[in-house]
Amino acid sequence: MPRTQLFRRGRYRFDRMQLKRRIPTLHPVLAVFSGLGWAVLGTSICLWIAGALLGWDEFIAAALAGLLLLIIGAAFIIGRSLYGVDMNLAHTRVTVGDTAFGSITVTNSSTRPLLPANLEFPVGGGTAVFNLPRMKPQDQHEDLFTIPTSARAVIVVGPVRSVRADPMRLLSRDVKLTDSVDLYVHPRTVALLGSAAGFIRDLEGLPTTNLSSADISFHALREYVPGDDRRHIHWKTTARTGTLMVRQFEETRRAHLAMALSTNLDEYESEADLELAISAAASIGKQAISEQRELSILTQAGPLRTDTGRILLDGMTRLSGSRTRNSAIDVVRLTSDAVPNASVIFFVVGSAVTPSQLRSAAAAVPPGVRSFAVRCQTGAALDRRSIGELTVLTLGELSELPLLLKRAAA
Repeated sequence: MPRTQLFRRGRYRFDRMQLKRRIPTLHPVLAVFSGLGWAVLGTSICLWIAGALLGWDEFIAAALAGLLLLIIGAAFIIGRSLYGVDMNLAHTRVTVGDTAFGSITVTNSSTRPLLPANLEFPVGGGTAVFNLPRMKPQDQHEDLFTIPTSARAVIVVGPVRSVRADPMRLLSRDVKLTDSVDLYVHPRTVALLGSAAGFIRDLEGLPTTNLSSADISFHALREYVPGDDRRHIHWKTTARTGTLMVRQFEETRRAHLAMALSTNLDEYESEADLELAISAAASIGKQAISEQRELSILTQAGPLRTDTGRILLDGMTRLSGSRTRNSAIDVVRLTSDAVPNASVIFFVVGSAVTPSQLRSAAAAVPPGVRSFAVRCQTGAALDRRSIGELTVLTLGELSELPLLLKRAAA
């Protein structure tokens, strides 16, 4: 192959690599053009070419006028931002229905007055705009804002940007002034009466049928055999019978609450029912954590962290319903396998889950574990029924959850 072709191919490869390196540098420059700015630029270029080819001075004059407008617009956006901006949220975690408050403090950190400008920042899917007045050096301007929280969500607030544009909006440049902040809108919860669910035994644990030589729950006395711990010898009975007798214990299970929360939209009549289910699960879980109970919660999307009440509610806030093949039965089976030492298990499901499905789910629960199903249907009357050893509770309003659990405990 001739050297000229090798050289040309190498030169082409070099130019292409240089172009790739320059694209990130050119992107901020190209981003300042608005749709109208691109139209003016394209029209000016076309008029210039047409004027040069046809010899029409009018076309060239119009092209110069368009380019002059772009040059004037560039003068408005060139320069660095001289604002010091501080955005604060009064609370980064609120409950559905509460109003979140925040403030923006802007300081003119330059040594010269600044003309009026606009500040904007995204709030969820919308954008808030603040109009700054003319500010003298070191002047401060503060604006307060509120964020409605009508639904459970994680709302991204910010970042605050200053928008610099020419009067005709041909060119504009956004300058990032702050970082964004996550606002957690937690689900509504209600305080429960008594223990976390009204069903969990105290710290002594739930006795099982397995016998042990050392535990908390006393079962009976038996004759001493070599190897038994002498500390468990019952001396009064030994003195009366003349035979060494030791205490026999039942193994105990530490109180552990497990919860299978279904987020399958096909099992709920409406999204309001799903929100009711999430609020009910959050209320039971929050109470269990406050009483220092062991807690495990699983959904179709996987397990939730339950280290603290805040972490639990943050995880509940990020939950979203979806239509999936995994039903409530699958979540219950997964929960039973993942938490084999649970003493109580809750199924929190929608009203579309049938009694036969609940019966199948209860069959997956190990023997000796108390199981309860909470069917959530907005507006439904309180109800308590039994399907075999499974207690089925119907919840219509979140405020009725303490009364419903109290009835179930009775």
